[in-house]
Amino acid sequence: MTDAEDEPPAEPFVLPVTGELDLHAFAPRDAVSVVEEYLDECRRRGLLEVRIVHGRGQGVRRAEVRRALEQRADVRAFRDAAPASGGWGATLVVLAPPADGSAAPREVK
Repeated sequence: MTDAEDEPPAEPFVLPVTGELDLHAFAPRDAVSVVEEYLDECRRRGLLEVRIVHGRGQGVRRAEVRRALEQRADVRAFRDAAPASGGWGATLVVLAPPADGSAAPREVK
């Protein structure tokens, strides 16, 4: 049995939904699932412009995030942030509004 198996399950982490997600606080193995869940919640709340901070490093996490974004039908576009907003260490995502119109789009600054 490893130390990880001996540990009790972690308490759920409540993440504020502000339109900006910083992945530095998450284990690399959790990054894609955190992005998926966060984008789903942003879309439900009408936050259709989201900034994902993945860091610069060697670009591994950036590539994982972008592969996940390419697979989502609700992602209209994504691009590097402006240099003052993180440059290639952050990705800006534009989401499609929910099909049922339940969320009112809001601009995220």
